[in-house]
Amino acid sequence: MITVDEALSGRETLLTAAGDHPFARHALRPGEAVHGWRHGGAVGWMLPPGEWSAGGAVGPPGPAVDVFAAQRADGTLRAGQSVNLSRADPDEVAARLPVARLSDWDFLWTICPPPHQPEQERVVRLTEADHPALAALIEEAFPGTTSRPGDPGIVDWYGVRDGDRLVACGADRSRGGIGFLAGLTVAPGRRGRGLGAALTAGMTCALFGRYDTVALGVYPDNVGAIRLYRRLGFTATEHRTSVKLA
Repeated sequence: MITVDEALSGRETLLTAAGDHPFARHALRPGEAVHGWRHGGAVGWMLPPGEWSAGGAVGPPGPAVDVFAAQRADGTLRAGQSVNLSRADPDEVAARLPVARLSDWDFLWTICPPPHQPEQERVVRLTEADHPALAALIEEAFPGTTSRPGDPGIVDWYGVRDGDRLVACGADRSRGGIGFLAGLTVAPGRRGRGLGAALTAGMTCALFGRYDTVALGVYPDNVGAIRLYRRLGFTATEHRTSVKLA
């Protein structure tokens, strides 16, 4: 049992408390009934069933872990659900939460279009007719991705063709007023030729036609991708930890 500093209700109230943080904007979908809290400098929330994460927080990770641990103890959070918080020490998390899996990742964002990249004009919006080619490319080039054709959380797909063959693709997972790139993939035989830069820049420019901020997620050990994203202007960073509960 824990008493939070302040109970919060509604997306706008939570965003105000979180300083309109881009990660909070992306996590909290407009129109959803969301409830949350402020505790020890952290601002957190619970999402409705069916969302990608049961709960999340921005701000100091320690107070967030305290609240999530209390919610796991009282049954608000259950085994198999995930929570997402600012980068936390794995040992401290494991000491207070039952952990099935813990993953660190980085949420990167930019508020400016990227510098022009060679061949970014080849990036086009794809249609449902391209889903078989998308599925084949993803299976070959990025089988571990969670972004797949037919996923209801994907707004659009973009890609690069070489003749009639799809050689690069990426998913638009924008929500909450934040453009979001996901599942960026280049065919193995076409890597090292600038297609990743062209795809990222082309998609980012397309999303800036609708949003004031564009973001993406990347694992911290993907040094090459991070170097590329930095070069394209994704210099703002929120270090995150995702925890699947046991």
